[in-house]
Amino acid sequence: MFKAVLFKHPAPGGWTFARIPEKHAVPATHPWGRTPVYATVDGKRWSTSVWRDRKYGTLLPVPAKIRGTKEDGDTVQVTLEPRGSFEVPSPSNTRAKR
Repeated sequence: MFKAVLFKHPAPGGWTFARIPEKHAVPATHPWGRTPVYATVDGKRWSTSVWRDRKYGTLLPVPAKIRGTKEDGDTVQVTLEPRGSFEVPSPSNTRAKR
């Protein structure tokens, strides 16, 4: 378990994310830098994915139904658990078959 600060992404749509500290980040195991996880934020657990973002690091999307009244700048308690394998695929196995 670790603490993370919520932030509203500046892109259109304005999703709210928790930035995952590097020491708690999981390796990207799927296309687009995505990794399936079970996340728990302030005691509420759900199935989701974290993403690697070049500018912001590893991000956990936190929907309104999970974060409640918390918003940009608020701190939350986070736990991440593997959903499937965290094995990073080799480049030869991730290329599209033609």
